[in-house]
Amino acid sequence: MRQQTFQKALSRMTETGVRLFFAACLLFALLTAIYNIWLCLAELVLILLLYLFFQTGISRRKKEVMAYLDHMTSGVDVASRRTLISSPLPIAIFRPDTDDIIWSNERFLHLTGDPDHLFETKLSALVPSFQSQWLLDGDHLSPEPVPVGDQLYLVFGNLVCTGGQDEFLATTYWVDVTEYARVAEQFDATRPVVGILQVDNYEDLNRGLEEGERSVIRTEINNRLAAWVDPAHGMLCRYDRDHYILLVEAGQFQDFYRRKFSILDEIRQVQSPNGVAATLSIGFGRNGASPRELHEFASLALDMALSRGGDQVVIRDGGEFLFFGGRSKETERRTKVKSRVVASAFSELLASTDQVIVMGHKYPDLDVLGAVAGVCAIARKKGVSIQAVRAPSPYPAEEQTRQLAALPEYQGIFVPPDEALHLAGPNTILVVVDTNRPEQTQVPELLDSGARIVVIDHHRRAASYIEKPALSFHDPYASSASELVAELVQYILDTGDLKRQEAEALLAGIVLDTKGFTMRTGSRTFETAAFLRKSGADTAQVNKFFQNDLRDTVTKFHIIQGAHTYRGSIALALTDRLVGRAIAGQAADELLNIAGIEASFVLFPEAGQAYLSARSNSDVNVQVISEMLGGGGNAATAGAQFPGKTPEEVLPLLKNAIDTYFDDEKS
Repeated sequence: MRQQTFQKALSRMTETGVRLFFAACLLFALLTAIYNIWLCLAELVLILLLYLFFQTGISRRKKEVMAYLDHMTSGVDVASRRTLISSPLPIAIFRPDTDDIIWSNERFLHLTGDPDHLFETKLSALVPSFQSQWLLDGDHLSPEPVPVGDQLYLVFGNLVCTGGQDEFLATTYWVDVTEYARVAEQFDATRPVVGILQVDNYEDLNRGLEEGERSVIRTEINNRLAAWVDPAHGMLCRYDRDHYILLVEAGQFQDFYRRKFSILDEIRQVQSPNGVAATLSIGFGRNGASPRELHEFASLALDMALSRGGDQVVIRDGGEFLFFGGRSKETERRTKVKSRVVASAFSELLASTDQVIVMGHKYPDLDVLGAVAGVCAIARKKGVSIQAVRAPSPYPAEEQTRQLAALPEYQGIFVPPDEALHLAGPNTILVVVDTNRPEQTQVPELLDSGARIVVIDHHRRAASYIEKPALSFHDPYASSASELVAELVQYILDTGDLKRQEAEALLAGIVLDTKGFTMRTGSRTFETAAFLRKSGADTAQVNKFFQNDLRDTVTKFHIIQGAHTYRGSIALALTDRLVGRAIAGQAADELLNIAGIEASFVLFPEAGQAYLSARSNSDVNVQVISEMLGGGGNAATAGAQFPGKTPEEVLPLLKNAIDTYFDDEKS
């Protein structure tokens, strides 16, 4: 009895509009008989055929709905079934494969603004923005609210098999979350963002100036910062001579983001009478759990900006870093104070241990070897046992490492990775040289061994870096890791403590990264080189470290011969030959000697993946381009690797990154 009552109710819902339609058709057909009886008969036959077609379709759909409802409400009385029809939520039942609506309640029809059509309608026609793939994937909630007109709906749903293997019906429940979404949007727009600003070269701007001239520069900087912040209604407060703190809402912060932090360009227009242009570094903290955490995020971001060379904006958004700027050419901003302080702290650390392990980046080059040799000399002076991680063959500095290992003082110092892991413990000092990225170290597992970590590096810090070291000597203005270690040697060792071979290894590392003192050199670089020369380094012997055999020389010039220019001043070279990284880097260096070339990129294969070696001798920052491809380095020397790809496959990606770099620079 209840089943019959429900069927009658469903029939009334589905057939009322159809009956009215056919009644009107019959009326017009009968009126036609007054003028033409044959036309009337033809219309009656056509109406009859249409009626049978509609009845067949409606009957089939009623059976599908009843089967579906029986499946859903097996053992449930008619009162529960009526709950589905009279639900306060809009409900639609449709076929996910064809998008045909099988049934919907009145609330759904009112939601879509089409109350006159129940069947023969596709869901995509009523709600074009709705996608049903999430239902087919087994989810029960739409990934995003679905817009319908001016409203937003969160859609819940499930699939039910109605027959064959691929025959499904989907039931969807539509929950209006418009007001919630508006409140959430307002909440997100009004969340605080904390920024810490630092004038990078405050000392250089004011050096040798009278107080009145210094006041003019401070006022101009303050005015430009205020003009930048005022439209966002933010709070800017100067709390030190070269530091500011900024508080702004997230919605207004997005305007800074869209304009790519134009303040970096505006602040460079402030110049001292000596011709020094001001530069600014900014760290922003977003999406922190508390004001204290936002301030911590901003501090970390500012440290990141400074360690990458300054003149840029870094955003710490939760656990991620975002970078803007950092394309201007770096200038030397180094003093002996930091080296002296780090040397003292390093000596104290060594006094608290009896075991030191030193390692560099994967495929160690001469800069790594020089830094390792310097650290070994310091450990020998302090009477501490030291082991250096030996890289698997082949690698760029392999021959020079063998020469150093042959010395009596280096017997047993170079050990394989597994032995280094066995030696490491809580009382061990782990020294990482020439890299600050955990995944680039020779043995990343050593970082989790519990040893106290010391980082000595000159590369600009990337988004992933070794966190919370016991001591960090990180200076992006230094030419090389060998230069930094050599400065520590000067403060820790006495005259004659540094062996000639160690001095030559340190000098070779500096020569490598400065391309023979032609790039990234400051006054401290030459001072360090002079110290190493006094310590016995033979420049003729150092030059032999860079000699190649005939085969490698031919390969290098083969790469250069296949190079072509891109965007007028970029040299691109691609080879399918198996070449060493050192040879590819030398080819990239040689390409910079071509007139008009500002940056060079060499793509080459190795061990089933493609590698990129990038060089620059101008304002083109190859690190920014390499970071777009997942690599890193510094403004003049950078690289990247592409597992599972060939150089031919990487070339379009490289060109796109170069285009993005120059397009962003124009905008």
